[in-house]
Amino acid sequence: MRRGGRGTTIPRVPRGLSRSARSEERQRGRQQAAGGAAMLRGCCRRLGAPLGGLRARRSLVSCIDPSTGLSEEQKEFQKVAFDFASREMAPHMAEWDQKELFPVETMRKAAQLGFGGVYVKPDVGGSGLTRLDTSVIFEALSTGCTSTTAYISIHNMCVWMIDTFGNEEQRHKFCPPLCTMEKFASYCLTEPGSGSDAASLLTSAKRQGDHYILNGSKAFISGGGESDTYVVMCRTGGPGPKGISCLVVEKGTPGLSFGKKEKKVGWNSQPTRAVIFEDCTIPVANRIGAEGQGFLIAMKGLNGGRINVASCSLGAAHAAVVLTRNHLNVRKQFGEPLASNQYLQFKLADMATRLVASRLMIRNAAVALQEGREDAVALCSMAKLFATDECFAICNQALQMHGGYGYLKDYAVQQYVRDCRVHQILEGSNEVMRMLVSRSLLQE
Repeated sequence: MRRGGRGTTIPRVPRGLSRSARSEERQRGRQQAAGGAAMLRGCCRRLGAPLGGLRARRSLVSCIDPSTGLSEEQKEFQKVAFDFASREMAPHMAEWDQKELFPVETMRKAAQLGFGGVYVKPDVGGSGLTRLDTSVIFEALSTGCTSTTAYISIHNMCVWMIDTFGNEEQRHKFCPPLCTMEKFASYCLTEPGSGSDAASLLTSAKRQGDHYILNGSKAFISGGGESDTYVVMCRTGGPGPKGISCLVVEKGTPGLSFGKKEKKVGWNSQPTRAVIFEDCTIPVANRIGAEGQGFLIAMKGLNGGRINVASCSLGAAHAAVVLTRNHLNVRKQFGEPLASNQYLQFKLADMATRLVASRLMIRNAAVALQEGREDAVALCSMAKLFATDECFAICNQALQMHGGYGYLKDYAVQQYVRDCRVHQILEGSNEVMRMLVSRSLLQE
Protein backbone atom coordinates (compact mmCIF):
# COMPACT_ATOMS: atom_id res chain seq x y z
CA MET A 1 0.00 0.00 0.00
CA ARG A 2 1.12 3.57 -0.50
CA ARG A 3 -0.17 6.98 0.42
CA GLY A 4 -2.14 8.96 -2.11
CA GLY A 5 -3.16 12.59 -2.16
CA ARG A 6 -4.95 14.15 0.79
CA GLY A 7 -4.38 11.28 3.18
CA THR A 8 -5.80 8.43 1.07
CA THR A 9 -4.21 5.01 0.77
CA ILE A 10 -3.77 3.59 -2.72
CA PRO A 11 -3.15 -0.13 -3.36
CA ARG A 12 0.01 -0.99 -5.26
CA VAL A 13 -0.57 -2.07 -8.86
CA PRO A 14 0.79 -5.50 -9.97
CA ARG A 15 3.83 -5.08 -12.22
CA GLY A 16 2.67 -7.65 -14.76
CA LEU A 17 -0.07 -5.42 -16.14
CA SER A 18 0.31 -3.31 -19.25
CA ARG A 19 0.73 0.43 -18.86
CA SER A 20 -2.92 1.13 -19.74
CA ALA A 21 -4.15 -1.69 -17.50
CA ARG A 22 -1.92 -0.46 -14.72
CA SER A 23 -3.35 3.03 -15.12
CA GLU A 24 -6.92 1.70 -14.97
CA GLU A 25 -6.09 -0.46 -11.94
CA ARG A 26 -4.46 2.47 -10.16
CA GLN A 27 -7.50 4.65 -10.86
CA ARG A 28 -9.82 1.98 -9.43
CA GLY A 29 -7.60 1.86 -6.35
CA ARG A 30 -7.86 5.62 -5.93
CA GLN A 31 -11.64 5.47 -6.28
CA GLN A 32 -11.90 2.70 -3.68
CA ALA A 33 -9.62 4.47 -1.24
CA ALA A 34 -11.53 7.70 -1.66
CA GLY A 35 -14.90 6.02 -1.08
CA GLY A 36 -14.82 6.12 2.70
CA ALA A 37 -13.41 9.63 2.72
CA ALA A 38 -16.13 10.84 0.38
CA MET A 39 -18.79 9.28 2.58
CA LEU A 40 -17.46 11.08 5.64
CA ARG A 41 -17.18 14.37 3.75
CA GLY A 42 -20.80 14.03 2.67
CA CYS A 43 -21.86 13.29 6.23
CA CYS A 44 -19.94 16.34 7.39
CA ARG A 45 -21.92 18.56 5.03
CA ARG A 46 -25.22 17.00 6.11
CA LEU A 47 -24.39 17.33 9.79
CA GLY A 48 -22.80 20.74 9.46
CA ALA A 49 -24.59 22.47 12.36
CA PRO A 50 -22.41 24.36 14.85
CA LEU A 51 -20.68 21.99 17.24
CA GLY A 52 -21.87 22.43 20.80
CA GLY A 53 -20.51 21.86 24.27
CA LEU A 54 -16.96 20.60 23.98
CA ARG A 55 -16.31 22.30 20.64
CA ALA A 56 -16.38 25.74 22.23
CA ARG A 57 -15.09 28.86 20.53
CA ARG A 58 -11.52 28.52 19.31
CA SER A 59 -10.44 31.60 21.30
CA LEU A 60 -11.30 29.76 24.49
CA VAL A 61 -9.59 26.44 23.78
CA SER A 62 -6.94 27.29 21.19
CA CYS A 63 -4.03 25.85 23.16
CA ILE A 64 -5.74 22.44 23.41
CA ASP A 65 -7.49 22.58 20.03
CA PRO A 66 -7.52 18.94 18.79
CA SER A 67 -7.65 20.07 15.14
CA THR A 68 -4.21 21.70 15.29
CA GLY A 69 -1.87 20.20 12.71
CA LEU A 70 -4.54 18.24 10.85
CA SER A 71 -5.26 18.41 7.14
CA GLU A 72 -8.51 19.98 5.95
CA GLU A 73 -9.90 16.52 5.21
CA GLN A 74 -9.01 15.26 8.68
CA LYS A 75 -10.70 18.30 10.19
CA GLU A 76 -13.84 17.34 8.28
CA PHE A 77 -13.73 13.79 9.69
CA GLN A 78 -13.17 15.23 13.12
CA LYS A 79 -16.15 17.60 12.82
CA VAL A 80 -18.41 14.71 11.84
CA ALA A 81 -17.23 12.73 14.88
CA PHE A 82 -17.55 15.67 17.29
CA ASP A 83 -21.02 16.45 16.02
CA PHE A 84 -22.14 12.83 16.31
CA ALA A 85 -20.69 12.66 19.83
CA SER A 86 -22.51 15.81 20.97
CA ARG A 87 -25.84 14.93 19.34
CA GLU A 88 -26.13 11.16 19.58
CA MET A 89 -23.88 10.12 22.48
CA ALA A 90 -23.37 12.80 25.14
CA PRO A 91 -27.11 13.26 25.92
CA HIS A 92 -27.40 9.52 26.67
CA MET A 93 -24.00 8.83 28.23
CA ALA A 94 -25.20 8.87 31.84
CA GLU A 95 -28.28 6.74 31.11
CA TRP A 96 -26.24 4.10 29.26
CA ASP A 97 -23.88 4.00 32.23
CA GLN A 98 -26.46 3.83 34.99
CA LYS A 99 -28.80 1.36 33.25
CA GLU A 100 -25.91 -0.59 31.68
CA LEU A 101 -27.40 -0.29 28.19
CA PHE A 102 -25.57 -1.47 25.07
CA PRO A 103 -26.48 1.28 22.56
CA VAL A 104 -26.84 -0.86 19.44
CA GLU A 105 -28.84 1.59 17.37
CA THR A 106 -26.53 4.50 18.15
CA MET A 107 -23.51 2.46 17.09
CA ARG A 108 -25.24 1.49 13.86
CA LYS A 109 -25.82 5.19 13.21
CA ALA A 110 -22.08 5.68 13.76
CA ALA A 111 -21.42 2.91 11.25
CA GLN A 112 -23.50 4.81 8.67
CA LEU A 113 -20.88 7.55 8.95
CA GLY A 114 -18.08 5.04 8.25
CA PHE A 115 -17.04 4.40 11.86
CA GLY A 116 -17.69 0.63 11.83
CA GLY A 117 -14.60 -0.11 9.77
CA VAL A 118 -12.52 3.04 9.85
CA TYR A 119 -9.22 1.50 8.72
CA VAL A 120 -10.71 -1.43 6.79
CA LYS A 121 -10.38 -1.58 3.00
CA PRO A 122 -13.24 -0.03 1.00
CA ASP A 123 -13.93 -3.11 -1.14
CA VAL A 124 -15.50 -4.85 1.89
CA GLY A 125 -17.32 -1.78 3.20
CA GLY A 126 -14.57 -0.06 5.18
CA SER A 127 -13.65 3.61 5.09
CA GLY A 128 -10.01 2.96 4.10
CA LEU A 129 -8.65 5.69 6.38
CA THR A 130 -5.28 5.87 8.10
CA ARG A 131 -4.31 5.15 11.69
CA LEU A 132 -3.96 8.87 12.32
CA ASP A 133 -7.44 9.52 10.91
CA THR A 134 -8.74 6.77 13.19
CA SER A 135 -7.11 8.29 16.27
CA VAL A 136 -8.65 11.67 15.47
CA ILE A 137 -12.11 10.11 15.07
CA PHE A 138 -11.99 8.02 18.26
CA GLU A 139 -10.73 10.96 20.31
CA ALA A 140 -13.68 13.05 19.15
CA LEU A 141 -16.26 10.30 19.68
CA SER A 142 -14.97 9.65 23.19
CA THR A 143 -15.94 13.12 24.32
CA GLY A 144 -19.55 11.93 23.87
CA CYS A 145 -19.17 8.54 25.56
CA THR A 146 -15.78 7.03 26.28
CA SER A 147 -17.13 3.58 27.11
CA THR A 148 -19.13 3.20 23.90
CA THR A 149 -16.29 4.53 21.76
CA ALA A 150 -13.88 2.07 23.38
CA TYR A 151 -16.14 -0.80 22.31
CA ILE A 152 -16.33 0.63 18.78
CA SER A 153 -12.51 0.71 18.75
CA ILE A 154 -12.30 -2.97 19.76
CA HIS A 155 -14.86 -3.84 17.09
CA ASN A 156 -12.75 -1.98 14.51
CA MET A 157 -9.65 -3.90 15.60
CA CYS A 158 -11.44 -7.22 15.04
CA VAL A 159 -12.68 -6.24 11.57
CA TRP A 160 -9.17 -5.07 10.64
CA MET A 161 -7.65 -8.41 11.65
CA ILE A 162 -10.09 -10.31 9.43
CA ASP A 163 -9.61 -7.82 6.59
CA THR A 164 -5.81 -7.94 6.81
CA PHE A 165 -5.11 -11.61 7.48
CA GLY A 166 -8.20 -13.31 6.07
CA ASN A 167 -8.50 -14.67 2.55
CA GLU A 168 -10.82 -13.08 0.00
CA GLU A 169 -13.73 -15.37 0.83
CA GLN A 170 -13.41 -14.61 4.55
CA ARG A 171 -13.05 -10.87 3.97
CA HIS A 172 -16.18 -10.69 1.84
CA LYS A 173 -18.16 -12.95 4.17
CA PHE A 174 -17.37 -11.38 7.54
CA CYS A 175 -16.35 -7.76 6.96
CA PRO A 176 -19.35 -6.13 5.23
CA PRO A 177 -21.90 -6.80 8.02
CA LEU A 178 -19.30 -5.82 10.61
CA CYS A 179 -18.51 -2.53 8.87
CA THR A 180 -22.22 -1.61 8.91
CA MET A 181 -22.44 -2.90 12.50
CA GLU A 182 -25.34 -5.08 11.44
CA LYS A 183 -23.16 -7.51 13.35
CA PHE A 184 -20.77 -6.79 16.22
CA ALA A 185 -17.36 -8.30 16.97
CA SER A 186 -15.41 -9.21 20.09
CA TYR A 187 -11.71 -9.92 20.59
CA CYS A 188 -11.02 -13.11 22.58
CA LEU A 189 -7.46 -13.38 23.85
CA THR A 190 -7.43 -13.08 27.67
CA GLU A 191 -8.15 -16.18 29.75
CA PRO A 192 -8.75 -16.64 33.49
CA GLY A 193 -5.20 -17.98 33.89
CA SER A 194 -3.39 -15.96 31.22
CA GLY A 195 -3.73 -12.20 31.16
CA SER A 196 -0.47 -10.43 30.43
CA ASP A 197 1.14 -13.79 29.63
CA ALA A 198 -1.04 -14.29 26.56
CA ALA A 199 1.35 -16.80 24.97
CA SER A 200 0.46 -19.33 27.69
CA LEU A 201 -3.24 -19.47 26.79
CA LEU A 202 -4.90 -22.89 27.13
CA THR A 203 -8.05 -22.73 24.99
CA SER A 204 -7.48 -25.56 22.50
CA ALA A 205 -8.68 -26.36 19.00
CA LYS A 206 -8.12 -29.97 17.87
CA ARG A 207 -8.42 -30.54 14.16
CA GLN A 208 -10.72 -33.30 12.96
CA GLY A 209 -10.90 -33.37 9.17
CA ASP A 210 -12.26 -30.05 7.93
CA HIS A 211 -13.27 -28.85 11.42
CA TYR A 212 -11.70 -27.87 14.72
CA ILE A 213 -13.14 -28.91 18.08
CA LEU A 214 -12.77 -25.88 20.32
CA ASN A 215 -12.65 -26.08 24.14
CA GLY A 216 -11.75 -23.54 26.82
CA SER A 217 -12.83 -20.13 28.04
CA LYS A 218 -11.97 -16.46 27.66
CA ALA A 219 -12.33 -13.79 30.34
CA PHE A 220 -13.20 -10.07 30.38
CA ILE A 221 -14.56 -10.09 26.83
CA SER A 222 -16.08 -6.76 25.78
CA GLY A 223 -19.35 -7.37 23.99
CA GLY A 224 -19.48 -10.94 25.28
CA GLY A 225 -22.96 -12.36 24.81
CA GLU A 226 -24.08 -9.47 22.60
CA SER A 227 -21.53 -9.70 19.79
CA ASP A 228 -22.17 -11.90 16.77
CA THR A 229 -18.56 -12.60 15.75
CA TYR A 230 -15.77 -13.71 18.10
CA VAL A 231 -12.15 -13.52 16.96
CA VAL A 232 -10.63 -16.25 19.13
CA MET A 233 -6.97 -17.01 19.80
CA CYS A 234 -6.57 -20.71 20.58
CA ARG A 235 -3.92 -23.41 20.78
CA THR A 236 -3.70 -25.68 17.74
CA GLY A 237 -0.08 -26.71 18.31
CA GLY A 238 2.54 -26.97 21.02
CA PRO A 239 3.28 -24.58 23.90
CA GLY A 240 4.31 -20.99 23.34
CA PRO A 241 3.28 -18.36 20.80
CA LYS A 242 3.98 -20.52 17.72
CA GLY A 243 1.26 -22.98 18.74
CA ILE A 244 -1.53 -20.37 18.61
CA SER A 245 -4.01 -19.91 15.77
CA CYS A 246 -6.92 -17.54 15.13
CA LEU A 247 -10.50 -18.76 14.58
CA VAL A 248 -13.70 -16.85 13.90
CA VAL A 249 -16.54 -18.24 16.00
CA GLU A 250 -20.07 -17.16 15.14
CA LYS A 251 -22.83 -16.61 17.68
CA GLY A 252 -25.22 -19.54 17.75
CA THR A 253 -22.49 -22.15 17.33
CA PRO A 254 -23.45 -25.21 19.44
CA GLY A 255 -21.29 -25.33 22.58
CA LEU A 256 -20.73 -21.55 22.70
CA SER A 257 -22.01 -19.99 25.93
CA PHE A 258 -21.39 -16.98 28.12
CA GLY A 259 -20.78 -16.23 31.79
CA LYS A 260 -22.65 -13.73 33.91
CA LYS A 261 -22.55 -10.07 33.00
CA GLU A 262 -19.76 -8.52 35.06
CA LYS A 263 -20.44 -5.56 37.35
CA LYS A 264 -17.78 -2.97 36.57
CA VAL A 265 -16.58 0.38 37.89
CA GLY A 266 -16.88 1.91 34.43
CA TRP A 267 -17.33 0.84 30.82
CA ASN A 268 -20.96 0.10 31.65
CA SER A 269 -22.39 0.81 28.20
CA GLN A 270 -20.71 -2.36 26.94
CA PRO A 271 -21.30 -5.81 28.48
CA THR A 272 -18.35 -7.84 29.73
CA ARG A 273 -18.69 -11.60 30.09
CA ALA A 274 -16.67 -14.79 30.00
CA VAL A 275 -16.93 -16.61 26.66
CA ILE A 276 -17.03 -20.41 27.03
CA PHE A 277 -16.36 -23.07 24.40
CA GLU A 278 -17.48 -26.65 25.00
CA ASP A 279 -16.81 -28.94 22.04
CA CYS A 280 -17.59 -26.17 19.57
CA THR A 281 -17.26 -27.42 16.00
CA ILE A 282 -15.61 -24.68 13.94
CA PRO A 283 -14.94 -25.05 10.20
CA VAL A 284 -11.30 -24.89 9.15
CA ALA A 285 -12.56 -22.30 6.67
CA ASN A 286 -13.03 -19.98 9.68
CA ARG A 287 -9.33 -20.00 10.51
CA ILE A 288 -7.76 -16.59 9.86
CA GLY A 289 -4.24 -16.98 8.49
CA ALA A 290 -2.18 -20.14 8.76
CA GLU A 291 -1.92 -22.44 11.77
CA GLY A 292 0.52 -20.96 14.25
CA GLN A 293 -0.01 -17.40 13.00
CA GLY A 294 -2.56 -16.46 15.65
CA PHE A 295 -0.21 -14.86 18.15
CA LEU A 296 1.29 -12.65 15.45
CA ILE A 297 -2.22 -11.61 14.36
CA ALA A 298 -3.19 -10.89 17.96
CA MET A 299 -0.13 -8.73 18.62
CA LYS A 300 -0.44 -6.79 15.38
CA GLY A 301 -4.07 -6.12 16.21
CA LEU A 302 -3.09 -4.91 19.66
CA ASN A 303 -0.56 -2.41 18.30
CA GLY A 304 -3.44 -0.57 16.68
CA GLY A 305 -5.71 -1.30 19.63
CA ARG A 306 -3.29 0.51 21.92
CA ILE A 307 -3.43 3.62 19.74
CA ASN A 308 -7.22 3.35 19.70
CA VAL A 309 -7.73 3.03 23.44
CA ALA A 310 -5.18 5.77 24.12
CA SER A 311 -7.18 7.98 21.76
CA CYS A 312 -10.30 7.21 23.78
CA SER A 313 -8.43 8.40 26.88
CA LEU A 314 -7.60 11.62 25.01
CA GLY A 315 -11.28 12.27 24.39
CA ALA A 316 -12.13 11.76 28.05
CA ALA A 317 -9.30 14.05 29.15
CA HIS A 318 -10.19 16.74 26.62
CA ALA A 319 -13.77 16.74 27.87
CA ALA A 320 -12.57 16.86 31.49
CA VAL A 321 -10.34 19.88 30.84
CA VAL A 322 -13.16 21.82 29.17
CA LEU A 323 -15.64 20.92 31.92
CA THR A 324 -13.13 22.02 34.56
CA ARG A 325 -12.44 25.31 32.82
CA ASN A 326 -16.17 25.99 32.70
CA HIS A 327 -16.60 25.06 36.36
CA LEU A 328 -13.78 27.35 37.47
CA ASN A 329 -15.33 30.27 35.62
CA VAL A 330 -18.79 29.74 37.14
CA ARG A 331 -18.16 28.49 40.67
CA LYS A 332 -17.41 31.11 43.33
CA GLN A 333 -15.65 30.75 46.67
CA PHE A 334 -14.80 33.56 49.11
CA GLY A 335 -16.56 36.04 46.83
CA GLU A 336 -14.50 35.32 43.69
CA PRO A 337 -14.63 32.81 40.84
CA LEU A 338 -12.39 29.79 41.34
CA ALA A 339 -10.70 30.83 38.09
CA SER A 340 -9.01 33.68 39.93
CA ASN A 341 -7.17 31.26 42.25
CA GLN A 342 -3.59 30.92 41.04
CA TYR A 343 -3.16 27.40 42.46
CA LEU A 344 -6.14 26.21 40.38
CA GLN A 345 -4.87 28.13 37.36
CA PHE A 346 -1.58 26.25 37.58
CA LYS A 347 -3.38 22.92 37.98
CA LEU A 348 -5.44 23.63 34.87
CA ALA A 349 -2.27 24.58 32.97
CA ASP A 350 -0.67 21.28 33.97
CA MET A 351 -3.75 19.37 32.79
CA ALA A 352 -3.72 21.13 29.43
CA THR A 353 0.00 20.47 29.00
CA ARG A 354 -0.40 16.76 29.75
CA LEU A 355 -3.28 16.57 27.29
CA VAL A 356 -1.38 18.13 24.41
CA ALA A 357 1.74 16.05 25.11
CA SER A 358 -0.36 12.87 25.12
CA ARG A 359 -2.04 13.80 21.85
CA LEU A 360 1.31 14.43 20.15
CA MET A 361 2.69 11.08 21.32
CA ILE A 362 -0.37 9.19 20.12
CA ARG A 363 -0.44 10.83 16.71
CA ASN A 364 3.29 10.26 16.24
CA ALA A 365 2.83 6.58 17.06
CA ALA A 366 -0.17 6.33 14.73
CA VAL A 367 1.92 7.62 11.82
CA ALA A 368 4.75 5.20 12.67
CA LEU A 369 2.29 2.27 12.70
CA GLN A 370 0.72 3.35 9.40
CA GLU A 371 4.16 3.55 7.79
CA GLY A 372 5.24 0.17 9.18
CA ARG A 373 8.35 1.60 10.82
CA GLU A 374 10.64 -0.58 12.91
CA ASP A 375 10.06 1.53 16.00
CA ALA A 376 6.26 1.34 15.70
CA VAL A 377 5.74 -1.28 18.45
CA ALA A 378 7.83 0.70 20.94
CA LEU A 379 6.16 4.00 20.02
CA CYS A 380 2.67 2.48 20.29
CA SER A 381 3.61 1.10 23.70
CA MET A 382 5.03 4.46 24.82
CA ALA A 383 1.93 6.29 23.63
CA LYS A 384 -0.44 3.89 25.34
CA LEU A 385 1.58 3.96 28.56
CA PHE A 386 2.01 7.72 28.70
CA ALA A 387 -1.39 8.81 27.44
CA THR A 388 -3.55 6.47 29.48
CA ASP A 389 -1.63 7.33 32.67
CA GLU A 390 -1.65 11.06 32.02
CA CYS A 391 -5.24 11.25 30.78
CA PHE A 392 -6.52 9.38 33.82
CA ALA A 393 -4.55 11.82 36.00
CA ILE A 394 -6.19 14.71 34.11
CA CYS A 395 -9.68 13.32 34.65
CA ASN A 396 -8.98 12.56 38.31
CA GLN A 397 -7.65 16.09 38.87
CA ALA A 398 -10.72 17.47 37.10
CA LEU A 399 -12.96 15.63 39.56
CA GLN A 400 -10.96 17.05 42.47
CA MET A 401 -11.30 20.57 41.13
CA HIS A 402 -15.07 20.15 40.91
CA GLY A 403 -15.08 19.55 44.66
CA GLY A 404 -18.10 17.71 46.04
CA TYR A 405 -19.97 18.25 42.79
CA GLY A 406 -17.42 16.11 40.96
CA TYR A 407 -18.43 13.10 43.03
CA LEU A 408 -22.09 13.36 42.03
CA LYS A 409 -23.38 11.33 39.12
CA ASP A 410 -25.25 14.42 37.90
CA TYR A 411 -21.84 15.72 36.81
CA ALA A 412 -20.19 14.03 33.83
CA VAL A 413 -16.63 14.37 35.08
CA GLN A 414 -16.92 11.36 37.41
CA GLN A 415 -17.94 9.13 34.50
CA TYR A 416 -14.91 10.12 32.46
CA VAL A 417 -12.78 9.14 35.47
CA ARG A 418 -14.44 5.73 35.78
CA ASP A 419 -14.52 4.99 32.05
CA CYS A 420 -10.87 5.79 31.32
CA ARG A 421 -9.36 4.08 34.38
CA VAL A 422 -9.46 0.63 32.79
CA HIS A 423 -7.43 1.86 29.80
CA GLN A 424 -4.31 1.51 31.95
CA ILE A 425 -5.04 -2.22 32.25
CA LEU A 426 -6.43 -3.52 28.96
CA GLU A 427 -4.82 -3.92 25.51
CA GLY A 428 -1.69 -4.83 27.49
CA SER A 429 -1.28 -3.38 30.96
CA ASN A 430 0.97 -0.36 31.33
CA GLU A 431 3.48 -2.53 33.15
CA VAL A 432 3.70 -4.67 30.01
CA MET A 433 4.09 -1.48 27.95
CA ARG A 434 7.18 -0.64 30.00
CA MET A 435 8.50 -4.12 29.35
CA LEU A 436 8.03 -3.75 25.57
CA VAL A 437 9.72 -0.35 25.50
CA SER A 438 12.70 -1.53 27.55
CA ARG A 439 13.02 -4.65 25.41
CA SER A 440 13.21 -2.48 22.30
CA LEU A 441 15.92 -0.32 23.86
CA LEU A 442 18.01 -3.21 25.16
CA GLN A 443 17.98 -5.06 21.85
CA GLU A 444 19.61 -2.16 19.99
